Amino acid sequence: MSEDVVSQIGQMQAAYARCIDNGELDAWPNFFVEQCIYKITTADNHSQGLEAGVVFANSRAMLVDRITSLREANVYERHTYRHFLGQPWIKSKEGVRVASETPFFVIRIMRDGTTDIFATGRYLDVYSLQPEGAPKLVERIVVCDSSRFDTLLALPL
Repeated sequence: MSEDVVSQIGQMQAAYARCIDNGELDAWPNFFVEQCIYKITTADNHSQGLEAGVVFANSRAMLVDRITSLREANVYERHTYRHFLGQPWIKSKEGVRVASETPFFVIRIMRDGTTDIFATGRYLDVYSLQPEGAPKLVERIVVCDSSRFDTLLALPL
């Protein structure tokens, strides 16, 4: 596998995490192609092939709506995330499509300073390499290790 592809995917993932961690949520949908899949599910559901997800979107427009509702409609305690990512493992590359798997854990910091491990798991991604600029996500399946989800699963993972 080309080191350039690994580097591109790694840089894109770092930018993705930075965007969320820095509260730049309006830019988050731009990491995806127009017709995309974003799903958060559990390891158990994923291993059983169950399609249901805790969060599901099948277009960038749905991701934009999710951020708009976070900004304007939802009421939740203010908090931030800090993502820690492992190295992406490139599973396959066919033409401009790259499939990868990346372990993650996310720390949640509440307004009062309380800090907890919020989520651990892996990203199962399919990217489209772009002729200009960073790769874009065609699909991101967020497979969380735990089957328990906090009610504050408001921000993207």
